[in-house]
Amino acid sequence: MKKNIIPVISWILALWACNIFLSSLPYKFSNHPDTVHIFSTIGSWLQGFLGDNLGGLFARYGAYGVGSFELLTSLTLLSPALFWLLGRMAPDLKLPSRRLMHRIGGAMASMVMGGAVFFHLASPLGVEVLHEGKGDGGSLFYAAVSILVSGIILFLINRKPGAAAE
Repeated sequence: MKKNIIPVISWILALWACNIFLSSLPYKFSNHPDTVHIFSTIGSWLQGFLGDNLGGLFARYGAYGVGSFELLTSLTLLSPALFWLLGRMAPDLKLPSRRLMHRIGGAMASMVMGGAVFFHLASPLGVEVLHEGKGDGGSLFYAAVSILVSGIILFLINRKPGAAAE
């Protein structure tokens, strides 16, 4: 039973993270006003710690960097489907396992969302992002927390068998 349930849970968590990451890409890569507000707020806050140059770079280019990492994470999490298809067409190919790719993708997802959760809690951005007099009800923060937790779970459940005893 456990052998069958782990891949199902793993795919559900991977697809949830990919849904959030991929649906946010148009905002991150198009200088959407909400994205500009978020990264400008964090960039301004970072200027107090890292100086004007680094804070300004984050404000201007942070969305592209985060979006690119989220795209790479999504490709990593979805790659087992492609590897399965390739393995069916060429059975002799040595391809990475679903477990390995979901473990790596889980670590990547939890890293990027750990950063998002940190900035929501530590910077002036806050849990509820307020922009032009409207708030998001905390939806960005709660999505980040859900992917942070999902990524940690993906990492843990896709360990090598018997790794829990180590």
